[in-house]
Amino acid sequence: MQQLTVRTERHTQVVDITAQVRSVVNGSAGSAVLVYVPHTTAGVTINENADPNVARDFEMALERIAPEGWGWRHIEEGEENAPSHVRASLMGPQVLIPLGEGGELALGTWQGVFFCELDGPRTRSVYVSVLA
Repeated sequence: MQQLTVRTERHTQVVDITAQVRSVVNGSAGSAVLVYVPHTTAGVTINENADPNVARDFEMALERIAPEGWGWRHIEEGEENAPSHVRASLMGPQVLIPLGEGGELALGTWQGVFFCELDGPRTRSVYVSVLA
């Protein structure tokens, strides 16, 4: 397992981490790679990475789907982040990507791997494991 570090700048931010994941697994022997986020207010997804506006659209959509000030019950002093937990569950904590010849990510032409910050800005970990 390798650990990536992602630093975010906004409360809700979708960051393309495809290049970092590729650099970890390039040349690896295995059938797939697991990309896992060990945080309850962050996630990971696969989607289009050709147009950066797709990531911005995800940010706006997540904020609308689970908005702040919705009468949330999970309210702790300094941790008013109930919508972030809901958004993280919608995105999910992991993705599984098949590996091709030479350990290349078997992503579609327009696909990329995105870290989803939902309670930032923060410094986060992403674990990348090549599976046999």
